[in-house]
Amino acid sequence: MIARLVVALMMAAAAPAFAADTAPPPANRFAATLVPAERFEAGAMLVERHGQRGRPLILIPGLASGSWVWQSTARQFMGDYTVYIVTLPGFDGRAPVPGKQMEAAQRALAQLIETRKLVKPVLVGHSLGGVLALSLAAQLPERIGGVVSIDGLPVFPGAEDLTPRQRDQMAQSLARRMAPADQRAFAAQQQDYMRGTGVLDMARADELAKLSARSDPGAMLRYMAETFALDLRPQLPRISAPVLLIAPYFEPDAIQHELTEDTKKSYYASLIEAAPTARVVTVAPARHFAMFDQPERVNDAIRTFLKAL
Repeated sequence: MIARLVVALMMAAAAPAFAADTAPPPANRFAATLVPAERFEAGAMLVERHGQRGRPLILIPGLASGSWVWQSTARQFMGDYTVYIVTLPGFDGRAPVPGKQMEAAQRALAQLIETRKLVKPVLVGHSLGGVLALSLAAQLPERIGGVVSIDGLPVFPGAEDLTPRQRDQMAQSLARRMAPADQRAFAAQQQDYMRGTGVLDMARADELAKLSARSDPGAMLRYMAETFALDLRPQLPRISAPVLLIAPYFEPDAIQHELTEDTKKSYYASLIEAAPTARVVTVAPARHFAMFDQPERVNDAIRTFLKAL
């Protein structure tokens, strides 16, 4: 979740950048390889469509992520659903937009639904993408058919008891403190984060870090600050669609905070309880990018949710 990103980036502030390498880099085994049936823009957001039948699924990546996050998920569902994978402005080589990043992302997602006349799409979001999915489902309750959020919560974990002013002040302070000196420093931060919080396998972490480092550091910090200042809990009762919250759990990490799998599940449930129809499932062992650590379990949870709609 985003809270772990804050800690990881603070610890990585002095981390060395990747060493220079004159040889051309090998192909990244986690880069997006699916060829979309269609690629188009919705606002400042890139959209890639896979498949052309069945209920629409909109897959929303998290911070500093692109369509590469959803390759396994798209392969699993594109035969029975029309899958739209979006890349938010500022991420994965996309230019950032001026002003509020979250508002621009919400407008683009609403534009995608409106212009394509999508009927009751299911929003599947990871981290920041999950926050956006919950927010849009509250804004457009009659248009959204379901929400799956993977480690994306309606309020920043640990900040649920702060006042809005306190959250905003802390968000701005964190963004200033964690601003990387340059792109190389940002790449080093991403490597440290992926190794410490992102995924279980270190070789996989290094490859994913190279992909996330293609994002704009300033845009990522603005998204993070806006998300930290956000509290969607008052809006959750407006959501009419079923909600599934997937909570990754990795005991060696959680034990440092005295969290068992059950207590983490209960904590997540307490943050999402205002949504009328919401449930929490855990996936273990997995870190924040659960779709890489446990792709089959994540896809099975999504499939079970979709069949029940």
